[in-house]
This record gives sequence, structure tokens and C-alpha cells, in this order.
Amino acid sequence: MINLRKPMLLVLLPVLALAASPALADGGKHHHHHSHGRASVGFYFGAPWGPWVAPPPYYYPAPVYYPPRVIVVPPPQPPVYIEQSPPDASNYWYYCQQSGAYYPQVQQCPAGWIRVPPR
Repeated sequence: MINLRKPMLLVLLPVLALAASPALADGGKHHHHHSHGRASVGFYFGAPWGPWVAPPPYYYPAPVYYPPRVIVVPPPQPPVYIEQSPPDASNYWYYCQQSGAYYPQVQQCPAGWIRVPPR
């Protein structure tokens, strides 16, 4: 197992010394300094984020809402009825079962005529 206390201590001591140097430079006295248009330059050591600095905000675009799809279904067509004329009496053949013949070959049928559609 590696002991990391000594290397960490070697890194932290100079960092703490640099951080404490401005406070020790004035002898522990507190002075109010007013800036009269002067600029100052400093150095930054460390990661650009941490508990004291918030990470950069991530902005996501607003969600896009599409209107619901409207499917237009036409109403069903009403049924179409085609009226057919009643069958005409002249369109049938008349058969006499007793004689086994059709009209006009046989003029009379005592048992009655059977109406047959033409073929």
C-alpha cells in the first residue's frame, strides 16, 4: 500500500504559504485601499469549478410540441339502389308440362302454363 500523506503534504504546504502571504505582508494590520482607476492582475491556480464556483449552465432548447394529427375520414356514401322494371310478360316462354311443348307450338294447356325465363 502506498502512503500518500507525505506527497500531499509537500504539495499543500507551498499552496497554503502562497495563500497566506498577502495577509502576512501588511503585518496583520487591516487597511482600506481605494482604487483610483488602476487595474490589477492576478493569477489563478486550480480547477475552474468547485463548491465555490458553479459549473457553467447547460441550456437545452425548449421542447417542440406538434399539433395532433387530424385524419379526415369522409362519411360513408349512402347505398345506391338501381330500380329495375318488373319483368315484362313478353320476355318469358310458356311451357305446357302435359304436352311437353312451348307456346306457340301448343295453343292450349289444360293443366296451366309454367312461366320459364328465356335461355
